[in-house]
Amino acid sequence: MSGGSRVRDGVLRLGTRGSALALAQSRQMAARIREKNPGLEIEEVIIRTRGDEILDAALHEVGGKGLFVKEIEDQLLNGDIDVAVHSLKDLPGDLPDGLRLGPVPEREEPWDVLVSRGGESIRGLPPGSRVGTSSLRRQAQLRRYRSDLEIVDLRGNVDTRLRKVAEGEVAGAILAAAGLNRLGHGGRATESLAPEIMLPAVGQGALGIETREGDAATAELLAPLDHAPTRQAVTAERVVMAVMEGGCQVPLAAFAEFRGGGLRVRGLVASLDGKRLVEAEEEAAPDEAAAAGEKVARRLLESGGEEILREIRDV
Repeated sequence: MSGGSRVRDGVLRLGTRGSALALAQSRQMAARIREKNPGLEIEEVIIRTRGDEILDAALHEVGGKGLFVKEIEDQLLNGDIDVAVHSLKDLPGDLPDGLRLGPVPEREEPWDVLVSRGGESIRGLPPGSRVGTSSLRRQAQLRRYRSDLEIVDLRGNVDTRLRKVAEGEVAGAILAAAGLNRLGHGGRATESLAPEIMLPAVGQGALGIETREGDAATAELLAPLDHAPTRQAVTAERVVMAVMEGGCQVPLAAFAEFRGGGLRVRGLVASLDGKRLVEAEEEAAPDEAAAAGEKVARRLLESGGEEILREIRDV
């Protein structure tokens, strides 16, 4: 390790990607850390990841989950930074030895949204309309709901995708509401997609704060940021992903929410063409989030999900 935590010296080194969304997320988080720790100096360290380098291929074809985090995690392990801020949905289920998921702040809006050029809803788009998304999860669910649409792989940052809609390259695009909101573009959303149409990605709308195991000073400093209901919900979702061994290469969704004092956990896995789709759900007490997530994953696997995953991985 090239350097230990300098938090005790009043400096916190925060690692982040350099995209507009990543910077917005990390700076919002830095502001919350300062609120809880007046006088603390936060040093922003921008780190370029492999995912930032790959602009001409679909993410599921070149590695999927982990593409946007590995280089940041390397610097965290080396002691070059003290904390890393990610979109939680970018974090694989298994973290590298020596790293841990820290407190989970309160979640932003978790839904996917449609941004359409003409203001149409997802049901109102004419047959054959081109709709852009690079997510296999979104593509599969969109094919189930509107098999008559043409789905286009759409890469690039949020502003790039919004521009492609505005210029008519696609009639609409599916994006995460949280990303639009954090960038001040929430008003561009035409329609918020109900989970019955588009179940969200694991951890969507939540931030993943990574720290080193054993770094008690940083853990103590960040602890007040934790939002227990969000942590319980994303714990269930990440267990679904871990048991299913899902990533960007798999059309997998999981979402947990509180209903009537309990936690409702839903999961979904689909074939690439969206023609076969398996769903499962479980109700549990909040302190049984991990067990509920595991039950949902096991049901998915036993109900045909295992066969779907095998076929996808043999492609």
